Amino acid sequence: MADISTPLPPLTAKDFATDQEVRWCPGCGDYSILAQVQKVMPSIGVPRENIVIISGIGCSSRFPYYMNTYGMHSIHGRATAVASGLKAARPDLSVWIVTGDGDGLSIGGNHTIHLLRRNFDVNILLFNNQIYGLTKGQYSPTSEEQKITKSTPFGSIDHPFNPLALAMGADATFIARSMDRDPKHLQEMLTRANAHKGSSFLEIYQNCNIFNDGAFEIFTEKATKPEEVLFLQQGQPLVFGAAQNKGIKLDGFKPVVVNLDEGHSIDDLWVHDDHDFYKAQILVRMFDNPSRDGHLPRPFGVFYETERACYEDGLRLQIEDVIAKKGKGDLDKLLRGNEVWEIH
Repeated sequence: MADISTPLPPLTAKDFATDQEVRWCPGCGDYSILAQVQKVMPSIGVPRENIVIISGIGCSSRFPYYMNTYGMHSIHGRATAVASGLKAARPDLSVWIVTGDGDGLSIGGNHTIHLLRRNFDVNILLFNNQIYGLTKGQYSPTSEEQKITKSTPFGSIDHPFNPLALAMGADATFIARSMDRDPKHLQEMLTRANAHKGSSFLEIYQNCNIFNDGAFEIFTEKATKPEEVLFLQQGQPLVFGAAQNKGIKLDGFKPVVVNLDEGHSIDDLWVHDDHDFYKAQILVRMFDNPSRDGHLPRPFGVFYETERACYEDGLRLQIEDVIAKKGKGDLDKLLRGNEVWEIH
């Protein structure tokens, strides 16, 4: 008989992989995201049987099949609704929502904003590839203007969503951005999201190499990344550039790029504070088209984090308070109601 007091060996990334064949297109950015999630999971200290991955519909939504945890492949746009119900009933579980820019911001946009304002303690991983991949290349809520796709052959006339600005507007308590092609940064953001008590909204730039290849190339390639990406680090000045000689300075409420080799010092720069609500509003709006002259770099990291009561905790306290005042309910009495007819 095995000694049940013997501690189990620590989990590894392999323990979170299933026997299912991973069926994404070769080269898809989802492979990298899956690998990073599997690497991070052993470090969060939660048993596999207490972790649940819930997805909607889309390429990203295959995720539960590939994670050796509990999971549910739900319906289009409703992963957030399913996860809300689960977290309300089982607040002890670690709940992760995997969605895409179409699933989570189009048909599921309404559910996403309400989950964020309610602040359930769940983690939302929004894979943003700026296209509908599963349905073969239509434009999505995050596709840029004039995007030529199968559903917009003359160019999209829609104005795209800025996902992090949307999350700020919904009063999300944790807002961050990462990318599929920076594994270490993605692991860091996943860890930070998990550690947050409340709704974590992590946007992940994910390359769809079949229908929108290179959409984020300027932010991921070695030749351009240093000049185009601004990594946010708590308590550190906003510095970027291949030679780390550029920075962001606030001119009133307007961010401007300055050169540290041309009369500006690091003391002039904006110092990042991810608890500053007002500066976070400015940061999420640093969303310039990188082809525009004089554009600002695109920030990556934790934009904003704050504390607020979680919905499931408030629900539990409310139920306990009502029971204390009125006693336990009687379901049969509730169903009968106050008006009863006897049929003879």
